[in-house]
Amino acid sequence: MNQQQLLMLPGIQADEIALLQDIMRDMSEAQQQQFFVMYNGKRKEQQTMLLICLAGLIGFAGIHRMISGDVVLGILYFLTAGFCFIGTIIDAVNIKSITFEYNRKEALETAQMVRMMIK
Repeated sequence: MNQQQLLMLPGIQADEIALLQDIMRDMSEAQQQQFFVMYNGKRKEQQTMLLICLAGLIGFAGIHRMISGDVVLGILYFLTAGFCFIGTIIDAVNIKSITFEYNRKEALETAQMVRMMIK
């Protein structure tokens, strides 16, 4: 799979491209295609996560944390109005790293699944 196909993913950043190229390096062409399709369905865009995070400022605090896999912290944010909005604002500033970490975890899980499915 070439870099042009990776660039077709909406909102992809250079660090995510490097991660995906590293993950797909030892995959066959069939595995790469399957990985691309599965990962494209699982990954989150930074803008989408930011919008969800900012929705926490109007009463839905913590949903971005629940989506990113931090369910306990998401519930805590919900019950405390995002730690009185301070936690939500901090997360809005750090949304790039939250989104990248979620996408990295999903990419690694997807790669493991693809390698088990297609040998």
